Amino acid sequence: MSRTAPVFKYLFLFFIFVFNTTFAQKAIPELWGQRVHDEAKILQPSTIDKLEKELKTFEDSTSNQIAVLIISSLEGEVMEEYSLKVAEKWRLGTKLKDNGALFVVAIDDHEMRIEVGQGLQGKLTDALCSRIIRNEVTPAFRRNAYDEGVNTAIDLIIKSTRGEYTAEAGDEDNTGWIIFAIIFGLICIGLLVYSFINEGKSSSAETTKSSSRNTNPTSSDTSTTSMFSNSSIGKSGSSFSGGGGSFDGGGSSGKW
Repeated sequence: MSRTAPVFKYLFLFFIFVFNTTFAQKAIPELWGQRVHDEAKILQPSTIDKLEKELKTFEDSTSNQIAVLIISSLEGEVMEEYSLKVAEKWRLGTKLKDNGALFVVAIDDHEMRIEVGQGLQGKLTDALCSRIIRNEVTPAFRRNAYDEGVNTAIDLIIKSTRGEYTAEAGDEDNTGWIIFAIIFGLICIGLLVYSFINEGKSSSAETTKSSSRNTNPTSSDTSTTSMFSNSSIGKSGSSFSGGGGSFDGGGSSGKW
């Protein structure tokens, strides 16, 4: 009995672990042929009807599928993971185009996310999703104007897919270029300092030998040219484009 007791104990703990990881996750609602799911009951019926008609018309004309899910709480789940699971279960967008999008709102957690299918990421970029959330929807949600905020989000998502809503220059991330400019500036300063030091050494040594004086600057110029060449190779070899790939989990999240 004493030997078998620990075995049953570990088996019991194992089954508890499996149960928690399998069944304790927040349930994903069925699609049930609806594009707008207000699980938190915060939208007016007229708003839901308006959005349903608007999204159906948009789908009929473009084949793009957009859906809305509003929940009370994430119940401990991570917004990005939960949103992706919903989009994958609902299979938004066509199989050939992957042209679906999902707007998820968690009221009690004050979190929201725009999940974008691969086929729409070229127009509905992460930067645009971030701008929609940050600049357009968040102010409305902070006033508890949820109907206004959801309407605005869907309107701008549709406009973005048509190219009618674009990111401002200030919305683009220039961090990479700033870092490159700083590094390039430091390289230039280092080259100048190196050139001055090398020239000083050559002028102080054997001033009577003109050939020696002429050789050092040439070496300096060659070294300088080589370093500039290496700098150019490093620049061209680095990737500064960004955002051109096809990947799952595209979109942006935000809080209010």
